[in-house]
Amino acid sequence: MHTYTCCKHRLLFIQGFFFCAMMLGCIPVWAQSNDHSTWLLEVQHPDPSHYYGITVANGQIGIISAPQPLQVKEIVLNGAYDEYGRGRVSNLLKTFSFANVELSINGQPIDVQHVNHFEQSLDMYRAVLKSSFDVGNRAHITCTWRALRQLPYNALITVEVQARESITLSAATVIEAPDILREVHQYYEEIDRPHALLHLLFSSALSPTGKLSVAAATSFIFDEPRAQQPQVIHEMWDGNRHLMRFNKTLKAGESYSFAIAAATISSAQSNDPTNEAERLTIFEALQTPSALIAQHEEDWRKLWQSDIRIEGDDSTQRDIHSMLYHLYAFARAGSGLSLSPMGLSGLGYNGHVFWDADLWMYPVLLQLHPEIAQSLIEYRIHRLNAAMQNAYQHGYKGAMYPWESAASGAEETPVWALSGPFEHHITACVAIAVWQYFCVTHDTAWLQREGYPVLKATADFWLSRVSKAPDGYHIRNVVAADEWAENVDDDAFTNGAAIVNLQDAVKAARLLGLPPNPAWQHVADSIVILHFPDGVIKEHATYRGEQIKQADVNLLAYPLGLVRNPEQIKKDLIYYEPRIGAGPAMSYAILSLLYERLGDPQEAYALFKRGYVSNELPPFNVLAETAGGTNPYFATGAGGILQAVLNGFGGLQITDQGIVQLPTRLPPQWKSLTITGVGMEKKDFSVQNK
Repeated sequence: MHTYTCCKHRLLFIQGFFFCAMMLGCIPVWAQSNDHSTWLLEVQHPDPSHYYGITVANGQIGIISAPQPLQVKEIVLNGAYDEYGRGRVSNLLKTFSFANVELSINGQPIDVQHVNHFEQSLDMYRAVLKSSFDVGNRAHITCTWRALRQLPYNALITVEVQARESITLSAATVIEAPDILREVHQYYEEIDRPHALLHLLFSSALSPTGKLSVAAATSFIFDEPRAQQPQVIHEMWDGNRHLMRFNKTLKAGESYSFAIAAATISSAQSNDPTNEAERLTIFEALQTPSALIAQHEEDWRKLWQSDIRIEGDDSTQRDIHSMLYHLYAFARAGSGLSLSPMGLSGLGYNGHVFWDADLWMYPVLLQLHPEIAQSLIEYRIHRLNAAMQNAYQHGYKGAMYPWESAASGAEETPVWALSGPFEHHITACVAIAVWQYFCVTHDTAWLQREGYPVLKATADFWLSRVSKAPDGYHIRNVVAADEWAENVDDDAFTNGAAIVNLQDAVKAARLLGLPPNPAWQHVADSIVILHFPDGVIKEHATYRGEQIKQADVNLLAYPLGLVRNPEQIKKDLIYYEPRIGAGPAMSYAILSLLYERLGDPQEAYALFKRGYVSNELPPFNVLAETAGGTNPYFATGAGGILQAVLNGFGGLQITDQGIVQLPTRLPPQWKSLTITGVGMEKKDFSVQNK
């Protein structure tokens, strides 16, 4: 027996009690959900030869871990793009490396060869990366990194040293410029006030073409009163690297801790990045680490009020928490930024924005955190003029969104990829996301002011894009959602997405009391969807059963909702599942979701697992794009898998009336599934196996 409940009001008292108890220290924070282990990713003795880093991020900066005890691999700054030799298009920038710590004990530098009991962990609930290790019998050291949630351009690094014998500690914070930055300038400054002495290490540089200025700064935060703080020395190493250092003598059994405040920003976000990086660092450094951490954890606690909780399958629960964590970490409310396929885990796909954001990651955020989803949709809305210029350049009307988008909203696809001029379904994906935002928020003023102009312009694009024939309207010469099908006619997903785009424009106009263009509905009713003689929907006009990169036809059932007949859905599933090749993980997520809606939770569970387990990479099980791939973290795949849980096993559906729950059945591996904090009203939904 399976039961479904919307349990918001019933849980209010319980949640309030747990929060109060947590604040009073009566129960651990883990009691709000599952046990500690489902929030923790940890590894002992990481192997540098088989290591794919985990990311701590706050939607603006991403800090990627390294297999060395006191280092990180790189730091990515969201929203900062310039060209540097990768396809002659703009690329997301690495900023200064400011989060590495150098420690020496008794004059001997600490590196991975001199440590034992080396462990790394990511606490996903608190968004903190921790590294701990022993240095022989002399000391135990713990270092943590946080991309502070409350301060979009700031990070906090903390270090604790527990001396096991008398030692002399030397500690340094380092700023190093990546090779892509040029005209690097290095500075050190002391700001002397009666109550505080601030030591500021800061650097500035130009991006590769000189388009942007980039800056970073750090400052020590000491626990001691000013008179007892150690002396800080500035050291210049070379044109790209400098540091500041202090020494401290510790007795056996004595512990010593310090923190490093850090900030980075570019002229994409500030007119004065060098001074602003210093100001933001000072703002952080004149707060206590405990206060900074408390606010950071409180902000993450609020994020986790929207959660997916699985009872009976801790391994899967941990995987789901990891996927949610990464989407939450890679985006933030108020930023006006969208998501690249790899989020802030590196420079994969140049940090560009594709349909990955609009169709795969955005629906998860829209259901769980509409305020974050608003940033993703505002990114598209603010680039409507660029999309209209793109349509004009290609001889079309309305707005044609680029396949790859970066800062300006102009087309950023490398010229060797045909997706730039031909993968037009992206325009409909953007429009569908706009209508979904209204469906969840029912914000009519927003729809009139911001949403409808996009719906109108994209619908007008399809009017100019279709070709009329005796049997209806065709969309010719496209790159399909199955990207192995290039320059084909009547791709199923492209045609279906255009239909939905046109239908949504009609609904929006009527809701606003505006007269819809009669051609929108006429064309929507007449765009062809091709079939084989046996009734299977044909992927495109010249498709003959060859292997495909990813699901295309199956997307007509979900998310488009154009195919609703269970027999048709099952027929298309049986035909296309064995033809899916080594493409991205989202295909199996869609197949899983559809089998769940057809009443086969066991097959749905098998496909759900197939969609991501073989894509996990050591040591933190970060997701690659494909099985055997090496390009983590593939946030697009996480978005697809999470939709399989939310909209498949959980039964949630975004409709014109809002988010509703459809009847659903859980796989036998799960005792229950609870989805908390859904939509604007933050409702909770539950499915039970009994």
